[in-house]
Amino acid sequence: MPDAEQNSAQWKPRVNPWLIAATVALAAFMEVLDTSIANVALPHISGDLGASPDEGTWVLTSYLVSNAIVLPAGAWASSVIGRKNFFLSCIVIFTASSFLCGLAPSLPILLLARIFQGVGGGGLQPMAQAIMADSFDPKKRGQAFALYGLVAVLAPSIGPTLGGWITDNYSWRWIFYLNIPVGVLAFVLVTRFVDDPPWLKHTRENLKNLDYVGMGFLTLAMGGMQIFLDKGEENDWFASNFIRFFCACFVVGMIGLIVWEWRHKNPVMNVKLFKYKNFAICCLLMALVGGVLNASTVLQPEFMQSLLGYTATIAGEALTGGGIALLIVMPLAGIATGKFAARNLAAVGFAFFAAAFYYTSTHIDLGMSFDNNTFLRIILMIPIPFCFISITNAAYVGLPREASNQVSGIINFVRNVGGSIFIAITGAIVTNRSLFHQARLQNGMQPGNPVYDNSVNGMSSYFGGSVGAANSSHMAQASIYQQLNQQASVMGYQDIYRMLCWMAVAMVAFAFLLSRNRPGEGAPAGEAVH
Repeated sequence: MPDAEQNSAQWKPRVNPWLIAATVALAAFMEVLDTSIANVALPHISGDLGASPDEGTWVLTSYLVSNAIVLPAGAWASSVIGRKNFFLSCIVIFTASSFLCGLAPSLPILLLARIFQGVGGGGLQPMAQAIMADSFDPKKRGQAFALYGLVAVLAPSIGPTLGGWITDNYSWRWIFYLNIPVGVLAFVLVTRFVDDPPWLKHTRENLKNLDYVGMGFLTLAMGGMQIFLDKGEENDWFASNFIRFFCACFVVGMIGLIVWEWRHKNPVMNVKLFKYKNFAICCLLMALVGGVLNASTVLQPEFMQSLLGYTATIAGEALTGGGIALLIVMPLAGIATGKFAARNLAAVGFAFFAAAFYYTSTHIDLGMSFDNNTFLRIILMIPIPFCFISITNAAYVGLPREASNQVSGIINFVRNVGGSIFIAITGAIVTNRSLFHQARLQNGMQPGNPVYDNSVNGMSSYFGGSVGAANSSHMAQASIYQQLNQQASVMGYQDIYRMLCWMAVAMVAFAFLLSRNRPGEGAPAGEAVH
C-alpha cells in the first residue's frame, strides 16, 4: 500500500472525537433551533414591522427555501474550499445574518437577511453530521449520532418555548441576537479542534465545475415546494392559480433535477447514491422520521393553545418532559446501535411510534390535564432516538467514505423536506376532518332531537337569570354550537393521530427491507460514487 493511502487509512483526529462532536453539535443546534424559534414570534414581528399576518409568514418561508437549496450543495462547496472552511463560512454567514435580522427596520430587509441566514444554516447540519461520521470509528459512530440526534430533535422541541419566553419578556429581535455569542464560540472551537481527513480532496478548480443547471433545478423545485406547502391551505390549494403555478415549479424542477443530475459528471446532488438500496430506504425512512417529529411538534402545542386555552409559554412547558426523555433515551439508543442491527432498532422504534400514536388518538380530549399532555409528549419522543440514530447509521453502510459529505447532505435534505410536507399535510387533514365531523354532528343537533332540545332548555334556564328569557335561547344555542365545533376539532386531531399510527405500522415493514448489518459495522473502503 502506498504511503499516502496508508496514512489515509490510519488517519485519526488530533483531539478527542467527542470534543469535535460537541463542537460541531453546538453549531448545528444553533441552526436547528432557529428553524422553530421564530414561529411563535410571527405576530409580534408582523405588528412591529407594519406587515399583515400573511406577509409575516414569509419570515419562515424565505428561510426554509434558501436552507433547503443549500443543504445538498454542501458536498460541492466542500470540494472547492474544504469541509472545515465551508463549515466556518456557514457559521460566519449565519451569525452575521442573525445580527442583521435583529436590526431589520422593515419586512423586506428582514426577509433578505433571513435568506442569507438560511444559506449559512443550510451547510451546518450536513457538515456537522459528516464531520462526526469521519471522526469516529464505525463501532462508536452510533453514539456520536446520538449526540447529533439530540440536537436535531431537542432543538425544535424547545424552540417555540424559548421563542415565546424571549418575545413575551424582551423583544422578538433577541431571538436572533441570541445566535451571536453561540456563533462566535462555535467559530473559535471549530478553528481549534476540527480538521479535514486526508481523503477529502478540494481544489479551487472545482469552482468552475459548479453544476449551474442542477442548482437551477434544485432552486426551482425547493422554492416551488416550500411556497406550495406554506401557502396552499391559505389559498385553498389547487383552486388558486398562485398555488398551481408553484406546484408546477416543484414538479418540473424535481423531474429536471433527477434527469440532469443522473447524467452530470459533477452533480450538486449525487442522485446515483439512490442506486444503493440501503441508502434509498434510509432516505425514505428518514423523511418519515422528520415528518413525524415536525408534525407532532406542531400538532400538540397547536391543540393545547387552540382548544385547551394554553398560552405559548405553558404549551411549551408541557413539551419539556419530552426533551428530558430524549436526554435519557438518546445515549441508550446510541449504545444500542453497537449491539443490535440497524433495521431491528428502526423496526422497534416505528412499532413504538405506532403504539404511541394510537394511545394519543384515544386519550386526547377537551378535559386533558397538563400532566396528561406532558405524558403524551414523552411517549411520542421516546421512539425517535431508535429510529433516527439507526437510520442515520445505516445510511453510511456499504458506501465509500469519500461519499460522506453527499450522504449527510441528502439525509438531512430529505428529513427537512419530510418535515415541511408533513406539517402542511397534517394541518390540512386536521382542518378537513374537523369540518367533516362538524357537519356530521350538526345533523344530529336539530330541533326535535330530544338530546338537543333538553340541552337547549337546560342551558336556557341557566342563562335566563343573567340575560333574560328573550335572549337565553340564543345564548344556549350559541354555547352548544361552540361546544360542537370544539368537539369536532378534537375528533379531527384524533383522526390524524390514527393516520400517523397506521403509517408507522407500514414503516415497520419498510424497516425490514434494510440490509442486515452487523452491529457497529461501518462503510467499507471503496471507490467514490460517480
